[in-house]
Amino acid sequence: MDVLIQMQDLGKTYQTGEASIAALSGIDLHIQKNEYVAIMGPSGSGKSTLMNILGCLDMPSTGRYFFGNEDIRNLSDNQLSEIRSRKIGFVFQAFNLLPRISALQNITLPLIYLGFSPKVREQMATEALERVGLADRKQHKPNELSGGQRQRVAIARALVTQPDLILADEPTGNLDSKTGEEIMTLIQALHAQGNTVIMVTHESYIAAHAARIIRLKDGKIESDLSSNAR
Repeated sequence: MDVLIQMQDLGKTYQTGEASIAALSGIDLHIQKNEYVAIMGPSGSGKSTLMNILGCLDMPSTGRYFFGNEDIRNLSDNQLSEIRSRKIGFVFQAFNLLPRISALQNITLPLIYLGFSPKVREQMATEALERVGLADRKQHKPNELSGGQRQRVAIARALVTQPDLILADEPTGNLDSKTGEEIMTLIQALHAQGNTVIMVTHESYIAAHAARIIRLKDGKIESDLSSNAR
C-alpha cells in the first residue's frame, strides 16, 4: 500500500511574547492511502495544530512533512494552495456553507477556482450530491436543509475535486447523536469506496468508526492503535 502522509520528528512551536509554547513535539506518523484514521486527545493536546499541518494550512517549526512525494517545506505558497484545492477535501464542524446560494452552487465553488467550465462544474457537483444522497436537494439553500443535510452538502463539496485525502474536523459536533451516526455511516461508505479519511474528534464512539485511532497528549503521540489492537 502506498504511503500518503509521512511526518518525521515533526514539531510546532508558537511564540507568545517572550514565551515559546510547544504545541507538537517529536511527531512520527505514517498514513497509507485508503486508511481511515481518527485523531483524539483532550483540549490543548495538539489535535487542531496537527490537523492544520496535515491540511497544509500551517507549517511545522521542525521536522519534515511529506504529502505524497512532496516535502511541503520546499513548496511555494501557490503550490501549497494547489495541494489544498486539488488534493485535500475539508469537512468542518460548522459546515462553512455560504447561506445565500444553493447546495449545488456551494459544491461548485472549489471547481470555479480550479477553472472548470460551468457545464462540467454542474455535472461534477451533481455527481457529488448523488454520492451523499442529496441529489433531490441541489437547489435548496443551507437554511432550507437540516443539520445533517448541510453536513452532507459539506462532504459533497469536499469530495467534488476527487481529493487524495478527506480531513474531517469534528464532523458530528453540531449534530444530534442519531444524525451524527448517519453522517459517520456515510463517511464509512466513502472510505470503503477508496477515500483516505483523517478525522479529529473528542468522542470515543465517533472515533470507533475508524480503523486506527491516534491519541495525542501534551503535543505528543500517546498511542497509535489499529482496530484489531483496541
